[in-house]
This record gives sequence, C-alpha cells and structure tokens, in this order.
Amino acid sequence: MNRTVAVIGASPDRRKFGNKSVRAHLIAGFTVYPVTPSATEVEGLPAYPSMAAVPAGHIDRVTVYLPPAIGLKVLPEIATRTPGEVWFNPGADAPEVLAAARRLGLNVVAGCSIVDLGMSPSQFGNE
Repeated sequence: MNRTVAVIGASPDRRKFGNKSVRAHLIAGFTVYPVTPSATEVEGLPAYPSMAAVPAGHIDRVTVYLPPAIGLKVLPEIATRTPGEVWFNPGADAPEVLAAARRLGLNVVAGCSIVDLGMSPSQFGNE
C-alpha cells in the first residue's frame, strides 16, 4: 500500500530541506503532497497552499519544515486532517510547538524525517 506524506514548508529551491524531503519521500515510495503557499509546483508535483487544499483522504505522515512561530499557526489545520504521525524536523521542533501539537492530540515525532527513511539530507547536495 502506498503511503502518503504532506511536506509542509516544501520548496522549489533544491538547497532547502523542504525540497530534499520531497525528493527523499519520493525515492522511498511515498505519494508526496508538497505544501507551500509560495509555489505551484515542487519537483514536478503540484504544490498546495495549505493542508486543507491537499486532496488526499488520509495522510499517513506530515513532515514540518517551518519556523516555530509559523508552525504554531498551522497546527490546528494539521490536526483537522488527523494524520498518522507528524514529524517536526530540526529547526521546527521548538518545545512550545511540540507541546501544542501534543495538546491537539497529534502523534508527534521530533526528528529528521529524511534520516527516518534511511537517507541523509547531505546526499541530496545543494544544487
């Protein structure tokens, strides 16, 4: 069964971790939904301006690449989708964000979702 992932903070800039995550999840066989209000396409995939716009029914994984202040603002929208797990990557994993996510009942994972896939962000270079 194909797993789904929403990459919040996806970027068309291949140097950014939000882009590396899109590529890593594609390689790992996920159906990837890039979420960013600042692009219409990331790595050839349609990008969505918000979690609410993602067309998938169930989302297995959400991986967050946002500064904590912005991450706090999108947590309620993430929670409405009841994803299987929500990864808060380094830089997005501030204690107040993790605490707020847990209060919303999200299955919180603090760590690098790329490393969880058995890959390293460095293998995607900075091209």
